[in-house]
Amino acid sequence: MKLVLGSGSPRRRELLAQLGVVPSDIRPPDIDEDPRRGELPRPYCVRLAREKAEAIPCAGDEVVLSADTTVALGRRILGKPADEKEAAAFLTALSGRRHRVITAVAVKHGDRIWERDVVTQVQMKPLSNEELNSYLQSGDWRGKAGGYGIQGPAGAFIPWINGSFTAVVGLPLSETANLLLAAGYPLWKEAS
Repeated sequence: MKLVLGSGSPRRRELLAQLGVVPSDIRPPDIDEDPRRGELPRPYCVRLAREKAEAIPCAGDEVVLSADTTVALGRRILGKPADEKEAAAFLTALSGRRHRVITAVAVKHGDRIWERDVVTQVQMKPLSNEELNSYLQSGDWRGKAGGYGIQGPAGAFIPWINGSFTAVVGLPLSETANLLLAAGYPLWKEAS
């Protein structure tokens, strides 16, 4: 059985490697990731993970793993910032506040999909202008929901989380392992 990663995220590849899993193929799906009018963060994130899995064609011996990570500030969805100005706006809004990071995972084998979502509470310290500007200049905000990555320099801005660290990075390992096992992927065994 082969694993297809439905994501171009290098962080997800690194997290899968912690489970001893190397995808046979990487097929980032091409779907519309815009939130629907009035859509709340958690249902939005779950929908995207499922739509990503459904959008990836696969053979009978392939298991598809896709995921989506969203930062939620109240009912507001903070996706990947389009530019440095939007990243600054996101980080300014998150500064000194608690927010939620939602990661939804979908695993597809044949016509079945197994799903799980994980919500982690995250506290960001109040950011000084120096911290904000230095982080923006680093470019680490690019391609990251909410404009930051906890596993990089912005980890210094996060004094507290309640939930799954790996989910905040982009793939909750415990839940992902269980979904792969449910789909029949030979985790913890020698793949044939």
